[in-house]
Amino acid sequence: MKKYIAECFGTFVLTFLGCGTAMFLGCNTPAGVVGTAIAFGLAVVAMAYTIGEISGCHINPAITLGVALSGRMSWKDACGYWIGQVIGGIIAGALLLLVVKVTGATDLTGGLGTNGVANAGGVGGACLVEVIATFIFVMVVLGATDGKFGAGKPAGLAIGLSLILIHLVCINLTGTSVNPARSIGPAIFAGGEALKNVWVFIVAPLAGGALAALAWKGLVPKK
Repeated sequence: MKKYIAECFGTFVLTFLGCGTAMFLGCNTPAGVVGTAIAFGLAVVAMAYTIGEISGCHINPAITLGVALSGRMSWKDACGYWIGQVIGGIIAGALLLLVVKVTGATDLTGGLGTNGVANAGGVGGACLVEVIATFIFVMVVLGATDGKFGAGKPAGLAIGLSLILIHLVCINLTGTSVNPARSIGPAIFAGGEALKNVWVFIVAPLAGGALAALAWKGLVPKK
């Protein structure tokens, strides 16, 4: 149970700080894009060294799927992780809305930092972007955390830096999800198009995570 609670907390922190930065810094300028990318990456690094020894710090259902498909965790634990992660994302979305309501601050994203498909040319383009980006991200995670070939303690830094790079590429296309829980929470409270299209940011990242698991199995030398 502690592992699931840790995943809930970590996903909450990632979503609240990452989406919160997007909301109040904005993503319509180069500085805003860079700042938001750094916020998401640093949140992952911080959580990796906070809850990494408890749960492995997946804080992302796509990563959990990749890890489970790689045989590194049980499907029972995977289900517990997914529940904790989604709850963490929902709590973050609720608190971001509360902050806007209580403080009167302007949400510069207009939707609690939610993801969208319009700038990617529609659903097809958004799916393509998210599958590719998640595939790269989960490959980094699986490689950096591999028991024999991984980076050990510095893995959290490598993963966080890769997330920054992915955000720099994808923010102006989809808002960058690569994480269903990060997308679900804010979309529930933003409603409208964000909630209508949230399925894209569930299905595409999970597909990318599954493809990464298959690719890593084929790439890693036999132990």
